[in-house]
Amino acid sequence: MSILADKKTKVLVQGITGMQASFHVKRSIAAGTKIVAGVSPQRGGTKYGGIPVFETVKEAVSATGATASVMFVPARFVKDAVKEAVEAELEVAVTIAYGVPIRDMLEIKAMLRGSKTVLIGPNTPGIITPGEACLGIFPENIHHSGNIGVISRSSTLTYEAVLETDRAGLGQSTVIGLGDDMIVGTDFVELLKRFHQDEKTKAIVLLGKLGGTFEEAAAEFYKDLPVKKPVISYVAGTAVPFDYKMGYAGDIITRGKITAEDKKEVMRRAGIIVVDSINEIHHCLQMLKGKE
Repeated sequence: MSILADKKTKVLVQGITGMQASFHVKRSIAAGTKIVAGVSPQRGGTKYGGIPVFETVKEAVSATGATASVMFVPARFVKDAVKEAVEAELEVAVTIAYGVPIRDMLEIKAMLRGSKTVLIGPNTPGIITPGEACLGIFPENIHHSGNIGVISRSSTLTYEAVLETDRAGLGQSTVIGLGDDMIVGTDFVELLKRFHQDEKTKAIVLLGKLGGTFEEAAAEFYKDLPVKKPVISYVAGTAVPFDYKMGYAGDIITRGKITAEDKKEVMRRAGIIVVDSINEIHHCLQMLKGKE
């Protein structure tokens, strides 16, 4: 099993005729992804690389039964793309673009509330279930099917965590980048919940960073779980001094008083295994493996 995407997931690509999409769609198909449709205004009725192209997401869903979307659209068009995905009642949508305007993201969050759609991103490498589906831009050659779920707020560190699970000889069930932007579609809590429901996933690696209260919310949720899978966490930014120019409203308001160490302490109290170096993750995983 996996979460959000597997070999049975029918995927459509919004913005399929763009340069970025044309490159990554080929790689996604090679990785096993079942791409059934593309969406590109004024290109409906044509084919792109053998994939049928539709004018709207609703038309694509009606014709192919697609349940997930990858959006290769510029930041200024993300709001409209998400609106289409939500109105078509897609289960999952991934938006790769970075720099989506904050006002647009606030409107997007309002759209998502009460909808059937889980949005991953923006500014994310996406979702990958190794050997089954890749919705995004992951370098698929470093991923191996296994039983460790990975969730990350840092795109670059996501790849480091994947390599750590490989070093432990365990591989990944599903890997998800939440997105590096200030406001993103979903959070750790939703994905922790799904990984706990997934039989294949035996443990979870959670990568946090400064900014917001994502990690604190995850700790609160995990603390109250009646049955817990092991969670190993690393929080980036321990050595970074407060600087208002870096952004993140939560850090500016508290003048940097919510530090990486604060986040780590909250997670430790909730029962999460917290490491001080990302290179320690594979040692923790090997210890858990030895206890099975």
